[in-house]
Amino acid sequence: MPRARPQARNDGAEACTVSRGADARRQLASCRAGVLSTLSQRHGGHPFGSLVPYALDHQGRPVILVSRLAEHTRNMEADPRASLLAHDAALDPLAGARVTLLGRAVPLEASNPAAERYRRLFPDSEGLLALGDFSFFVLEPLAVRFIEGFGSIHWISAAEYLDSDVRA
Repeated sequence: MPRARPQARNDGAEACTVSRGADARRQLASCRAGVLSTLSQRHGGHPFGSLVPYALDHQGRPVILVSRLAEHTRNMEADPRASLLAHDAALDPLAGARVTLLGRAVPLEASNPAAERYRRLFPDSEGLLALGDFSFFVLEPLAVRFIEGFGSIHWISAAEYLDSDVRA
């Protein structure tokens, strides 16, 4: 269910507004892994799904750590269009909330604070980085599909998602 947040009205009272962007960010933040879909270079642009762990940066953008050997990495390097689907695996997949973030995969420096946050959430990633062929990408959102449950389905703009206040 979307969380309402108070908003000042002209008469001094407070009205409640729903922030679907904040709810989508909270849902994405509640998961640690999702299905990354890229466009297959090997198979004529067909969707290619991979399970990846992710962390969100302070703006809610997913950060992933990938190997140069991975099919999805080669796909993202050739065509940065990608999406990430996340849901609570403990719930009925058709009844529970889920988020699909459509975006552009952009390389991210290992020294970036978002990459540091990823390393804190996934301490084993330090060993992967030491191998030398792993690198970070961030998904720059273009749009978000947020399904809160049966019959509650919303498209959210990148601006609404990125500008949402998740503390509300």
